[in-house]
Amino acid sequence: MTSPRTPADPGNTEIISRAPEPVTTPHRRGELRDLSPTWPSHTLNPRQQADLEMIAVGGFAPLTGFMGKADLESVCRRSRLADGTLWPMPVTLEISAECAEALSSEDPLVLRDEEGVPLALLRVSDLWRPDLEFLCESVYGTLDPAHPSVKATLEKSDMVFVGGPVEVPAPPIHHDLLDLRWTPEGLRRRFRELGWKRIVAFQTRNPLHRAHFELTRRAAAEADAHLLIHPVVGPTRPGDLDRFVRTRCYRAVLDRYPPGSAMLAVLPLAMRLAGPREALLHAIIRKNYGCTHMIIGRDHAGPGLDAQGRPFYPPYAAQELVRQHQDELGIELIPFQDLTYVVSAGDEGGSFMPSEQVTDPSLARKLSGTELRKRLREGLDLPDWFTFPEVAAELRKSFPTKHQKGLTVFFTGLSGAGKSTLAKVLYNKLLEVGDRPVTLLDGDLVRRNLSSELGFSKEHRDLNIRRIGFVASEITKNRGIALCAPIAPYDSLRKEVRATIEDRGGFVLIHVATPLEICEGRDRKGLYAKARAGLIDQFTGISDPYEPPDDADLMLDTTDSTPVELVQVILDYLRQQGYLSGPR
Repeated sequence: MTSPRTPADPGNTEIISRAPEPVTTPHRRGELRDLSPTWPSHTLNPRQQADLEMIAVGGFAPLTGFMGKADLESVCRRSRLADGTLWPMPVTLEISAECAEALSSEDPLVLRDEEGVPLALLRVSDLWRPDLEFLCESVYGTLDPAHPSVKATLEKSDMVFVGGPVEVPAPPIHHDLLDLRWTPEGLRRRFRELGWKRIVAFQTRNPLHRAHFELTRRAAAEADAHLLIHPVVGPTRPGDLDRFVRTRCYRAVLDRYPPGSAMLAVLPLAMRLAGPREALLHAIIRKNYGCTHMIIGRDHAGPGLDAQGRPFYPPYAAQELVRQHQDELGIELIPFQDLTYVVSAGDEGGSFMPSEQVTDPSLARKLSGTELRKRLREGLDLPDWFTFPEVAAELRKSFPTKHQKGLTVFFTGLSGAGKSTLAKVLYNKLLEVGDRPVTLLDGDLVRRNLSSELGFSKEHRDLNIRRIGFVASEITKNRGIALCAPIAPYDSLRKEVRATIEDRGGFVLIHVATPLEICEGRDRKGLYAKARAGLIDQFTGISDPYEPPDDADLMLDTTDSTPVELVQVILDYLRQQGYLSGPR
C-alpha cells in the first residue's frame, strides 16, 4: 500500500509504546519469486493478508511479524506482549499440518496471495498448537459459536500456528480506492502538511447516517480537533455491505462537514469483533496513524447477539477499557452514547440527543437495521431524519428490489422427470419478458462443457453441483437469471448451493417430483434399462439414492400436466414472490 504522495520521514508523531524495527528485506520481489519454489509456502486467506499488510505498513506497530507462542499466551492472559508492551489482540498465522511438517526454527516460509504471488517471507520462530478454547474465552470472553470470530477460531483445530518476523519486499498492490489508501507514515505527513495537530479518529464498518454525522461533528467540536473518518475495508462482519458501497456513502457525506475540517482514509484491517479488547486495538492503530483522540461508542466493535439473544459485551465496556489505558496509549478517549432523533412535541422539527436522556419514548424515532433493509428492498423512502438523500441513493443501488436483482431457479429431480424441458420452456418465457439476461445451465450441457472429466461417484457429483452453483452465483451476483437443471440428488449439496446464492440474490428450488415409474417409462436414453442390467453403477433412483428436498419452494409433477402449464405455475410463483415485474 503506497501513499498518494511521496514518502517522507515519520516526523515527531510518536508510535505507541516503542518504534518498530523496519520491515525490510534483502530479497526483492523478483528474487523471492525465483527462490520461492524451493521453500515451503502458505497461501494467505483474506484475514491473514490484511494482517500482513497492517504489519508491513506499520499499522500494527510495534509488531514486526506474526506472534509467537510466548506473545500469544501473554496477550491472552494480560493484554500485553511478552515484553510488557500493551497489545490486546492475537495477530496469528495458521498453516496446515502438512506445511508445518516441512518447517523448523529459522526456516523461511513464503507467504502468497490467493493467486500464488509471493508477498512476504516469514522466518519461523515458533510452531505450536495453542489451546483454542482458552484463546476464545480469554480474548472474546465466550465459546459461543454465534460469535463469528469464536466460530472461525474453533474451526482451526487441525491447523498449526506459526510465528516469526516477516520480510516484505514491496508494498501491497491495490487497484481500488487508491486516493484513500494512506500508510501511517503518509497520513502523519499529510496531517503536518495541513497543519492539523489535534485529530479525532472515527472507526466504522457501516455507512454514515445522520446520527453518525451528528456524533462525529460533536466529537470534533468537543475536542477542538479535525476529524479523520477511518473506515475498515478489510474483512468485516458477515453480511456487511461491501467496501465499495460503504466508501461511496462516506464520500457522499464528507461534503456535509465544514470545509477543511474532515478527511477520509481507509484502513486495511480485518475486524475481530472483540468488543472492548478490539476497541483498545483500534486506539493503538489510530495512534500509529497520527491521531490524538478517538471516538469510542456504545458496543464498539461488538459482534451482535449471542445464542440467547443477548449482547456479548456490556454496552459501554469498550469505553471503560480504553479509559483505563488512555494515558499509556497516548491517545485520548472521546466517549459517546447512542444518539436518538427526538421530535418536538406539537412540532414537525426535532433533534438528536443521547438515548439515555429521552424522557418520552413516543417522541423518539428509530430505524432498525432490519427495517432499513426492508425499506431498501421494497423501494420505500428513507426518512430525512435518518439519513442524507445522497446516502440513501447510494444504498438503493445496492439493494435492488426483487425483480431487479439476480435470481437462480434450481430444478432437481430424477432423470426423466422433466427438469430440462421445464427449464427450456421457462428460459424462452423469461427471454420474452426481457428485463434481465437469462442463462440455461442444463445438467447434460454442463456435463459436456464444464465437467467433462468427471465421473458419477458421489465425490464427482458433488463437485459438479458445486461448479453449477458457482456459475449460477456469479450470474445471480451480476443481476442475471440462472436456470439450473441437474439431478442434484443430495440434499446437503443443494442446501450448500442455496446458502451460497442467497447471499447474492434470489434462489428458488423446484422439485420436479415425477414418480420413478413414470421417469423409467420415458427412459429415452435407455439409462434406466442399463442401470437395471447392472451396466451403470450408482444410478440415481436405482443403485444410488435420491434425497427429496424438504425446502423446495415448488413441487411439480409432469405426469399429467404439460410443460407450458407447469411453467405458467412457475411464472405465477415468481411474480407472487416479486422476482418478476407485473401483476402478482
